[in-house]
Amino acid sequence: MTKIIQSLSQIGADYDVLFCDLWGCLHNGKQPYPAAVAALQAFRQGGGRVVLMTNAPRPNQYVIAQLDRMGVPRDAWDIVVSSGDAAQEAMFAGAVGRKVWHIGTGKDNGFFDDIPAEFADAPPIQRVPLAEAEGIVATGPFEELTETPQDYHDRLMQARDRGLPLLCANPDVVVDMGETRIYCAGALAEYYEGLGGQSLYFGKPHPPIYDRARRLLALGPDARILAVGDGIFTDVKGGLDQGIDVLFVTGGLAADALGPDVENPDNVLLLDWLGGHALAPRYSIGRLR
Repeated sequence: MTKIIQSLSQIGADYDVLFCDLWGCLHNGKQPYPAAVAALQAFRQGGGRVVLMTNAPRPNQYVIAQLDRMGVPRDAWDIVVSSGDAAQEAMFAGAVGRKVWHIGTGKDNGFFDDIPAEFADAPPIQRVPLAEAEGIVATGPFEELTETPQDYHDRLMQARDRGLPLLCANPDVVVDMGETRIYCAGALAEYYEGLGGQSLYFGKPHPPIYDRARRLLALGPDARILAVGDGIFTDVKGGLDQGIDVLFVTGGLAADALGPDVENPDNVLLLDWLGGHALAPRYSIGRLR
């Protein structure tokens, strides 16, 4: 059973580190939520550390640049760890071959062009047409505002028939950009699996992104970690699978199912909804504040 809280400060002293999601928690894709920023700043002022943990399919320097443009102050976080970081390591290690068909937009070019130092001497990754590819790298749809996974049916069937693996750089299925809900690479990867293809994942809820955060902060087994997020199958499931406490932000992706007041979820609806997903975060909150 989850406990609804009104502010992070009610429980913050019980934790050393936050693994905090971005979209739906800290910002809406266009601007930050001031109350969430203040909550993270206060947590850090109390001695805690904040990992902004995102399924963005880009290396963390691009995520940081986006946060700067939005106006998220740097004193609200310590490090940023992205799905792109973890997936990029796998790609340069050859997880889906050296010739890849890239599904995604130009904003994700850094995933290929910014080569980590440890792979500077590795054979290059070449982006090629589907017919020449050894594997697929999905960072998102080509046209994220208009396309759905079904738009890729024929091409993904061709890829499945050739046995091409798909590296998913962002396991999120959907996110809200302002008032618009858009599909992410996770939707393409799930669709490909539904066709019988093989998809590889590196962001939440899968272990590599959590392992990277622990390594970068040199966290020991006794670190008291709280995962914060609005994705039931990414943030919540990922935290629970890692054996850490979770604060579920109900006013994000699940807001429409949990009552008319985004700031204050209906307790009965929330418990019923969580029960239907067979997941039980320790805490829930309307908005991160």
